[in-house]
Amino acid sequence: MLSTGNQLKAARALVGVEQIALATTAGVNVGTIRKMEARGGSTLSSGLDTIQAVQGALEAAGVEFLAADASGGVGVRLRRDAVEG
Repeated sequence: MLSTGNQLKAARALVGVEQIALATTAGVNVGTIRKMEARGGSTLSSGLDTIQAVQGALEAAGVEFLAADASGGVGVRLRRDAVEG
């Protein structure tokens, strides 16, 4: 699950999507993306519907969101099919 501003920024960079393009795809204002990313390592404070819309747009672009576990914090990576395809 998308949970921090840094994770959002990393996901966007991973697939080479600009803030405005992500905002359009997710159906949110570009200012919302900027504010979310500005949270840095802090937990996102946007509404769940907004977070899910942004996460869904990035997942459609091939991003996989990684939850924190014993080996480290939250992260992102490209789905295998996105890399191979």
